[in-house]
This record gives sequence, structure tokens and C-alpha cells, in this order.
Amino acid sequence: MQVLLSGIVGSTAYGLAHAGSDIDRLGLFAAPTETFHGLHRPAESHVSTAPDRTLHEAAKWCRLALSSNPTASELVWLPADLYEVRTPLGEELIGIRRSFLSARAVRNSYLGYATQQFRKLSARDTTDQRTRARAAKHARHLIRLVLQGVTLHETGSVVVPLADPERVRALGERYADRPELARLLLADAEERFNRPGVLPDAPDEAPAESWLRRVRAAHLVPTA
Repeated sequence: MQVLLSGIVGSTAYGLAHAGSDIDRLGLFAAPTETFHGLHRPAESHVSTAPDRTLHEAAKWCRLALSSNPTASELVWLPADLYEVRTPLGEELIGIRRSFLSARAVRNSYLGYATQQFRKLSARDTTDQRTRARAAKHARHLIRLVLQGVTLHETGSVVVPLADPERVRALGERYADRPELARLLLADAEERFNRPGVLPDAPDEAPAESWLRRVRAAHLVPTA
């Protein structure tokens, strides 16, 4: 297994980390090409703790990115100083990042995940200190997903660092106490998604297919 691209994501990347925050890492790897030809295919993901790291096999990452999965997609939009592994094939992937984007997938993914966070937020018992802290975290994720999704819809770019993390943190605390207020944010996001954006109707799979074939060729060990 060779890691092609890896970086620091999550609260550190968003600007929401605090003294006790974990450092989350995300990356993608190439498995030896011959391992795809046997009875058992290689694992598509490797997840570890201490440190917290998720690595996706190259093809799986491409499928996630083509569906505009927010967590996977941000890997190719990180600020330069947050990358820890950046190989030539990883650089190529960053170079074709816009080809993965499409209007419907962005709307469904970002708005869908934000709505999930709203449901979790609404279900929390905020009279308990621990569950209230979780509610505030759900609220921050909701706000961040809405901001990223709408920006992506309107500009065609994933902006990972939040422009005003302290405002997001304060708004998250407010939503934790009054979850119904988050409905207004979701409604506004839905209205903006209904307006014409800059993204194509469908992603362009050709660059991803070509890149993945180069990955497979680069990791094929010739047999004697």
C-alpha cells in the first residue's frame, strides 16, 4: 500500500479546533495492482485511531468524490500547509478536482448531510451537559456543511477553512439551545440551491478514469 495523498482535515482544517480536539487525517492509497486480480480484493478503507486516520483506496475515493461526499472531497481542496503526503499522482488528482463536481450531487450530499445533522441536533437532550456538547457539535457541522455546500454551488470551489470560525462556534451554541432556529438556515440554503449555480449537471468521469488507470499502471509489478 502506498499513500498518494494525505492531509489534516476536520476541526483543525475548518478552524474550529480547541485544546482538546483530536487531529483527524484523511488520505488515499494505491494497492498493488495484482491484488485486484485474485479471489479477494484489497480492503477499500483503512481506519485507525491514535492517530485518527482514514485512508481510502484510490477507486473508492474517486467514487466518493464523484458523489460529492463532503468529507472525501475536501482532501483535494486543503490549504497547502495541511498536506502531509503529496506524491506526483496526488498532485495530478488535485489538478483534476473540478471534474468530480456536479450540481445535483453537491446539493444532495451537502444539504442531505446538513439535514442529518439537524435531526441529530433536534434529538439531543440538552439538559445533560455531555449531550448538549454533542448537540453543539452537530450544530457546527450543520452550519459548516451549509456554508461549504452553498459556496460550492455558487462558485465551483470547496472552501475548507471557515471564514469566521468564531461566528460558527457561537451560532452552534445558539442552535444547541434552540434547534428550531437551524430550520431557517436550512431553508435559506435550499432556496439558494434552487437558484442556478455554476456546476455542470453531471461530473466528468473521464479524467478520473484516466488518472485511476495511471495509478494501476504505476503499481503493477511485471511478472517474469
